[in-house]
Amino acid sequence: MRDMAFHKKSGLRIEDMVRSRWVYRKLRNFRAGISCLKRTYGLARCTWRGLEHFKTYVWSSVLAYNLARFTRLSST
Repeated sequence: MRDMAFHKKSGLRIEDMVRSRWVYRKLRNFRAGISCLKRTYGLARCTWRGLEHFKTYVWSSVLAYNLARFTRLSST
């Protein structure tokens, strides 16, 4: 069985959605990361043509996200 978690509806317990709170937290954070990449770093639409260009586009967006996050974390 695979775990999937979307938004939590009122009245629904986390344990009814996934096997554990740890899995729920990991899935929630993964979705938040994808959302941030799409909104902030332009992954909602890739205008570069071809698979290799697409891979480069994704890697550059992920690298920019990680560098920004690292900078924010190291400044504190």
